[in-house]
Amino acid sequence: MTARTPDHPVDELFVNRWSPRAFDRSEMPEADLKTILEAARWAPSAFNIQPWRFVYARRGDANWQTLVDLLNPFNRDWGQHASALVYLFSDTEVDGKDGKPGRPNGYHAFDAGSAWTHAALQATRLGYHAHGVAGILKEEIHERLGVPERYHPQIAFIIGKRGDVSELPESLQAREVPSSRMTLDEVAHAGAWA
Repeated sequence: MTARTPDHPVDELFVNRWSPRAFDRSEMPEADLKTILEAARWAPSAFNIQPWRFVYARRGDANWQTLVDLLNPFNRDWGQHASALVYLFSDTEVDGKDGKPGRPNGYHAFDAGSAWTHAALQATRLGYHAHGVAGILKEEIHERLGVPERYHPQIAFIIGKRGDVSELPESLQAREVPSSRMTLDEVAHAGAWA
């Protein structure tokens, strides 16, 4: 594995988290998946609305193939070898209270991203890898999974333990290493945009 070195001291959990595609086809205990989703549940959200929702399946259960089939073909080719698959949705509306009408939720995607990050880091802590993918069949998801229209499908995340890289298509094998990041100076500017 390629060494990743942070510019400033951070917990190794952040540096060790990465998104492989080679998974070992092992089954995941339900308790591990529930721990990952529990971590996501504790993510911060605007006004504590908690707009994230999950639809999940574990390898070997009755819903596994349905969720695999909702990945686009590129992600399906390798994602089908994982241990769990989770679809992340965000609620685009805020219910009204005290006689006030509901309103659009302008932060639903941001908050759902926070939940995804918590899940990915908890997966890493448990010895798994979580790979978030935007390549999902968004047009089919609502009907196939019975999701109300107000919930926007954000991503799927594919969870599992690392498998044999040689089982990936040749075009993906060289990419099966942790990626680098831009320097902090490239993304953070003191006082104003540099």
